[in-house]
Amino acid sequence: MRLSETPLSLCALLLLGPSSVASFYLPGVAPTNYQTGDRVPLTVNRLTPSQSEQDTQVRSVFAFDYYHHAFHHCEPEGGPKQKSESLGSILFGDRIQTSPLELYMGKNESCKAVCGKQTFQARDSKFVNRRILQNYNVNWNIDGLPAAQKMIDANNDIFYSPGFALGQVHGVETQTPVLNTHYNIYAEFHEAAQGQFRVVGVLVEPASSSESKLLDDGKVQCGDIAHPLILSEKDATDVVWTYSVYWIPSPTSFATRWDKYLHVYDSRIHWVSLTISAMIVVALVGMVSTILLRTLRKDIARYNRLDDLGLDDFGETNLDDTVQEDSGWKLVHGDVFRPPKHPMILSILVGNGAQLFMMTGFTIAFALLGFLSPSNRGSLTTVMVMLYTFFGAVGGYVSARVYKFFHGDAWKQNIAYTPLLVPGTVFSVFFLLNLFVWARQSSGAVPFTTMLALISIWFLISVPLSVGGSWLGFRAPESTPPVRTNQIPRQIPPSTGYLRPLPSMFLVGILPFGAIFLELYFIISSIWFSRIYYMFGFLFLCYGLMIVTSAAVTILMVYFALCAENYHWQWRAFFTSGASAIYVFLYAMLYWVRTLSFTSWTSGVLYLGYSALISALWFVLTGEFFFFLLLSFSFSLGYGSLTFFFSLAGTIGFVAT
Repeated sequence: MRLSETPLSLCALLLLGPSSVASFYLPGVAPTNYQTGDRVPLTVNRLTPSQSEQDTQVRSVFAFDYYHHAFHHCEPEGGPKQKSESLGSILFGDRIQTSPLELYMGKNESCKAVCGKQTFQARDSKFVNRRILQNYNVNWNIDGLPAAQKMIDANNDIFYSPGFALGQVHGVETQTPVLNTHYNIYAEFHEAAQGQFRVVGVLVEPASSSESKLLDDGKVQCGDIAHPLILSEKDATDVVWTYSVYWIPSPTSFATRWDKYLHVYDSRIHWVSLTISAMIVVALVGMVSTILLRTLRKDIARYNRLDDLGLDDFGETNLDDTVQEDSGWKLVHGDVFRPPKHPMILSILVGNGAQLFMMTGFTIAFALLGFLSPSNRGSLTTVMVMLYTFFGAVGGYVSARVYKFFHGDAWKQNIAYTPLLVPGTVFSVFFLLNLFVWARQSSGAVPFTTMLALISIWFLISVPLSVGGSWLGFRAPESTPPVRTNQIPRQIPPSTGYLRPLPSMFLVGILPFGAIFLELYFIISSIWFSRIYYMFGFLFLCYGLMIVTSAAVTILMVYFALCAENYHWQWRAFFTSGASAIYVFLYAMLYWVRTLSFTSWTSGVLYLGYSALISALWFVLTGEFFFFLLLSFSFSLGYGSLTFFFSLAGTIGFVAT
């Protein structure tokens, strides 16, 4: 079979069309209409590692520029030109450039040379062969759509997976890398109006041949795929890049052309997981509500009866006989609002957590409503960066209010540290990890100009907004606790068993993690497998279940600690609600062992560093929310010192049911 021949079976499958995937998004780009013979732009992107077909392992995390000198890809006349990209696209390593491949609407091309003969030296051959063994994919874009390969999942659903193989591996034992030198491009088009056509799908079927050659008359002869090209790692190897183009009509409209790319892997697993998580949440909230309702209701009723007795009329002996000695959480009512240790650090973490929580909530909401279209590359990351920047005012305000409530007097340090400590730590780790990427000559390395842009956004927008929010927070009147704090603190009995900080964190952290672990798997896969994640409906539901679960377990553990006469609940609430971050990091390590098989230590360092960074940010986000929730309810409900547990548990039970 010659490469110039059209595979009729594949064309027939394309004419039938793949089954659509239910999704909703707002197209981010206006449709482009082409007439017959108009040139359709084809741009190239980075080369990314993908999953192996044999053992489903990913062996690298580094992406490489398409025009990396070792690949010897043909460049357009005058050199490739960089296409403008969004901030998020650059941060995720996209490097979109022009290419010499020519596609004309409705015009089939059979066996066309991309450029002249290219010569691979032994050093370049070793580099490329290693990338083939690591299952690297080539990424193109045609009219904004990624060139893809057709895939079939476990349920026999057909979908398009962005990217196509750089090469093939022949032989189970020999593991011989073969370079793909020819590309069959199948472009699907839809007629929007008379004589007006739109691109609605792109498939690429790569192949390899060592017999392709340029003829004396300037034409090219494509060889037989029965004789693939193997790059020699000892001598120089000549390569002729060729391609063919086939235009196929499709009933898919422009508005739904992304549906075949936005594939949900077995949605039944998501629904089963959500159902189980919801049942656990309802049972947990019911248990917490029952315990707190039965306990606190008796205490409140007892105090109400004592108020009605008129204790001033009783003598001291009668009083001792009538009123029994209080115990448990009632003994610490005069110490529960005592400032914690290290109030500065806690207020800064709470402020930054509030900033992260607002950013996360609004990002998921925008994605759920369809405003973050995949046709706008990097829009999700760009929106996250901008929302985090503008919500700096919220972080500064919350940090100032909490620190002022703790009677802190170093307000200048609080104003300065809030926008600098956590973002500075994150940026430092990000910069350090970026050095490893840069040292490997990977396209994923963030350019220096982009680093300067991030620093400018940070110091010119986020920091001033945070300072303004802190100024408003410190100018606001100080919140008065609903009960008076004793001058002399009570002695705290030693904690035992599960009430110790570390055992309690590991005990309660598993429950919120159970509500999100399935979506966490798909998110990690989309990041390291270069897949498109678009299951924001499931993510929204899991996020809500995680919030309810974390609230329930945090209330329960803080209540148990107070019953043990431990009134240091502030840090305990923060650490308990953020404990799920420990399991997020442990799950990332388990994912590394089961799914990733890195061939270099730098890949492991990069994966470990980003996993730890994401887990730390998750800890700050979740820890802040439930600490601030407990503090807010304690002020708003105001019966005694701790009756906010009663109303909060009832509220959570009402929302859950």
